[in-house]
Amino acid sequence: MEDTDGKILAIDIGGSHIKSTVLNNHGDFLVEYKREKTPVPSSPGKIMAVIKELVQHFPPYDRIAAGFPGFVENGIVKTAPKLGNDLWKSYPLAQNLEQMLGKPALAINDADLQGLALSSGKGVEMMITLGTGFGSAILKDGVLLPHLEMSQHPVTKKKNYNDYIGEAALLKIGKKRWNKRMKKVIGILQIVFNYDHLYISGGNAALIRFPLEKNISIVDNKDGIKGAAVLWRQKN
Repeated sequence: MEDTDGKILAIDIGGSHIKSTVLNNHGDFLVEYKREKTPVPSSPGKIMAVIKELVQHFPPYDRIAAGFPGFVENGIVKTAPKLGNDLWKSYPLAQNLEQMLGKPALAINDADLQGLALSSGKGVEMMITLGTGFGSAILKDGVLLPHLEMSQHPVTKKKNYNDYIGEAALLKIGKKRWNKRMKKVIGILQIVFNYDHLYISGGNAALIRFPLEKNISIVDNKDGIKGAAVLWRQKN
């Protein structure tokens, strides 16, 4: 039987910030959204310490859901290209959140979490995030497909998507050249994935200056954390 009253601690671990709030089962914010800078170096111990500090004054919650910037399988981190792969290899994120905070926890890729929040549940939908790096998620009728770490896929002979359109590239080449690259990337995604709708999120999404097709939407990055509620509903 579905639990309609359970409160969910939602955590979004990013390359630049760690964000958190408490949601109800429908994804409504129950407390003000809070965030702290991601520590450098971004070791598991430092990240977990920031999370513990960030959530200590939140009201009681029953469950935890976390989005992480890398490939996560069964709650275990497999890759962390934005935080340091060697530091995070085989790190049991969900299990350690449960032990630290005392509630059952789920952990998935951060773009997957946002995709769950934004999906209409109709057709093939793709979600990309433009922040410190490049994140992606693909859903079919509202259900996540197996995660592809698109950020690590080559888009030129020497650059993957993180290198090509990530934050470092934007700062190096400027907004005009970055927009040309983004236009190229969207063209590639249209051809490869044949999506019915593409959602673009992340802090740099607002910098897009070229016209977008009708089936492409720029969305509020803040709403992505609401995927924590969808994740638990689908789990149940």
